[in-house]
Amino acid sequence: MEKAAHRRIAGLLGTLGALLALMLAGAGPAAAHATLESTDPHQNSVVATAPQAVTLTFSESVSLSSDSVRVLDPAGKAVDTGNPGHADGKADTARVGLNSGLANGTYTVAWRAVSEDSHPIGGAFTFSIGAPSDTSVSATALQGAKADGLVSALYGTGRTVAYAAFALLAGVAAFVLICWPEGATRRRMQRLLMTGWAALLASTVAVLMLRGPYERGSGIGKALDLSLVRATLDERIGTALAARLLLLAASGVFLSLLVGQLGQPARPAAQPGGAGSAGDAETADAEEAELRELEQRAAERPQREARLGLGVAGLVLSIALAATWVGADHASVGIQVWLSLPLGMLHLIAMALWLGGLAALLVALREGVGAQVVDRFSKVAFGSVAVLAATGVYQSWRGLGSWGALTGTEYGRLLLVKTGCVAVMLGAAWFSRTWLARLRAAPAEAAEIEPAAVPEPVGAAAAHSEDPLRQAQLARQQAARESAGRERGLTPTRAGLRRSVLVEALVAVAVLVVTTMLTNSPPGRVASEVKAGAVAPATGPAAGGAPAPQTEPGRTVELKLPYDTKGRTPNAKGTATVTLNPARTGPNEVHLALTGADGQPVDVPEVQLAFTLPDRDLGPLPVALAPEGTGRWSGTAQLPLAGTWVVSVQIRSSDIDQTTPTQQFKIG
Repeated sequence: MEKAAHRRIAGLLGTLGALLALMLAGAGPAAAHATLESTDPHQNSVVATAPQAVTLTFSESVSLSSDSVRVLDPAGKAVDTGNPGHADGKADTARVGLNSGLANGTYTVAWRAVSEDSHPIGGAFTFSIGAPSDTSVSATALQGAKADGLVSALYGTGRTVAYAAFALLAGVAAFVLICWPEGATRRRMQRLLMTGWAALLASTVAVLMLRGPYERGSGIGKALDLSLVRATLDERIGTALAARLLLLAASGVFLSLLVGQLGQPARPAAQPGGAGSAGDAETADAEEAELRELEQRAAERPQREARLGLGVAGLVLSIALAATWVGADHASVGIQVWLSLPLGMLHLIAMALWLGGLAALLVALREGVGAQVVDRFSKVAFGSVAVLAATGVYQSWRGLGSWGALTGTEYGRLLLVKTGCVAVMLGAAWFSRTWLARLRAAPAEAAEIEPAAVPEPVGAAAAHSEDPLRQAQLARQQAARESAGRERGLTPTRAGLRRSVLVEALVAVAVLVVTTMLTNSPPGRVASEVKAGAVAPATGPAAGGAPAPQTEPGRTVELKLPYDTKGRTPNAKGTATVTLNPARTGPNEVHLALTGADGQPVDVPEVQLAFTLPDRDLGPLPVALAPEGTGRWSGTAQLPLAGTWVVSVQIRSSDIDQTTPTQQFKIG
């Protein structure tokens, strides 16, 4: 029987190793989060003859779908041939052919792709054939990669549940193997293990079904579209999700072995025989003691071997499951991929040991475990926190790239929130260690609490087989007696320890939510590159290739927008002046100037300019601004239709103070 169990464990190890090797085989080096570097035809350009295709070049390899690049004529009709592909086989490009005989006018290109780190990206731009013209294109064609609100919320929830379920599954299993083997026999601990397994399975399936609608910006009704599921499986994240499902099948075998092997009571050692003569008493006692020790070791050996084999299998399984996250996320792209991948897996496993172990400890404390079990987990948690700190510092440096990104990007601000939550958890952990020290100091309290043995009422056995209602009543009474047996040993010290552990577990939920938001946000290093790339096209004619708009005397429109960010810095209040020339449909030269309350030019950390035509549901159309000096910027705005436009200027005067003044004006 034992040899068969060992063979099953060895087979499980082999299967897990093969799946892990398959998972990591495709995780090669990559550069950075994909950004659009150039287009052909160029953005806002005017070409003499109709091109045969539209080509986009990105900073990184991208995955394409059948509608990744769409080209719409001035009437909003699709003029592309569909099914875009990579130009000349280059994975960092996207090309779609155009119909022949295109008329003169302004055409809109809407594109959407999936970057190497599995995040959808998108955008839109215009070019003109012959001369600019009016165009009627709905905002849907310009929304890029924005996902449906419900789909986005469900997708984010599924990812959060997956993180929590992995922590529960791996952390509870490690707690049982390292700290409390007897816990495998307790129903509450078994339910905790199955909850983690079932939640991870359900969330993985949900994320797989929602990934297609999330990437393409479609509604929840597309979640059951098998063509989208097949397209997702062809992507890196789809491969990772499929591998996770296979690993969950292996984890089901692991859980059955864990409960089956550790749940068996140890074979009792044989008792020594009768006593010898009085003269040989001392020698006999020594021999009997040595014999009992050898027999005890022999009786415990099967369980020790089972724990060792299950521990190795659990470690391989945890590494493989962690690889399904880091192999398709931020760690798989950017700098030092060879180092970020293993450190990312180590970070996830340490998180699971700590957070999942906390959930297991709460159940164990309710079951009345002794101080020895808590002390073992305390050492495991201390090592996990040390690993989390070391790997977290590296990931922060790699993701941020600069101190300014810590407060100037969404990624950096979320990282600060996560750091604060972890600090609160460490504070609660300090209180837990204090309560643990008090528990150790009182031997009577430190011992494990045995359930109170309450005899079954007379006649209960007969009632069990006669009256179902009586059966339910007796079951409730038995549960109450067992609970009373545990609560009778709940001293103030044990109660304080349970409260501090509960606080740690509650804050851990917030940490998991913020972690999910971090993985959905572009790293600070990438956000800075995207911002720089947005400014670069406006710095010279070679960057965009579009001719400068023709300005005309007497055709300048000046708009003054007072602003107040409610901050205390000198640039917090003033006036934003926007000028356009020639103030008609087509390309317009735009200048933006910021002056403070004293009328002097002021600089701000961030400013963005955009135009919207509400009546035609068009926009916002952002303008790439190039700095021209203190408080002055310039750029080109493509205004394709006549009507009442709205200009908006988003001004950020400090890390937290921001406002967006708007003003209407007419074109045509």
